[in-house]
Amino acid sequence: MPSSTVVEQSSGAGEQSSGAGQYERTERTIPTRGRDRASYDRESIHAILDAGYVCHLGFVRDGAPVVLPTLYGRVGERLYVHGSTGSRPLRAAGQAEEPGMPVCITVTHVDGLVLARSAFHHSLNYRSVVVQGRARRVTDEAELTAALDALVEQVVPGRAADSRPASPKELAATAVLCVDLTEVSAKARVGGPNDDAEDLALPHWSGVVPVTTTYGAPVPADDLAPGIPVPAYLTGL
Repeated sequence: MPSSTVVEQSSGAGEQSSGAGQYERTERTIPTRGRDRASYDRESIHAILDAGYVCHLGFVRDGAPVVLPTLYGRVGERLYVHGSTGSRPLRAAGQAEEPGMPVCITVTHVDGLVLARSAFHHSLNYRSVVVQGRARRVTDEAELTAALDALVEQVVPGRAADSRPASPKELAATAVLCVDLTEVSAKARVGGPNDDAEDLALPHWSGVVPVTTTYGAPVPADDLAPGIPVPAYLTGL
């Protein structure tokens, strides 16, 4: 995943107005700490979401919080979250009355380990997005098919067209949640450690260890027919 995406830092996180390229600030999307690292820029938020494919889905079940890792895919101003028909959030969403089940979805990329001279100032360089909203279960067959394609494309662009579509039986066993991107915020940290002036002379290494994600060479399945080449969308990874 790329680490060059720079999230626009907001100088007025407490303001409630937003432009065409900004998500509206709400009480739930304004952080209580590090407001200078918050951003509501639509393009930057989309870039952070598009750079990953695993999110954490939070919801309340029987009065207790539950957080589950799962796949997601973005289509315009909608986020689709993968599940099975027997999973807890999908059952809860199916039972929820309109406008859906309250959820919180988070996506985070770690770009560097920030090592300061003091343990207190150690940190991470990161990019993250938090989505607040209500999830509805996708029941329309055409939307469900498009959502599943989006989930596959989010992980490996080009793969959806290079695989067999889901059968009616598989569609019946698969469930997808949809959350509109309305209450959304990003937060990011870039740069080196923030050492205190009195610590600068200490004999401890200080700096940043970059963190990146890399892909290895594709390994063919044992039963892959001879002569089927590795597709270009995989070699391009």
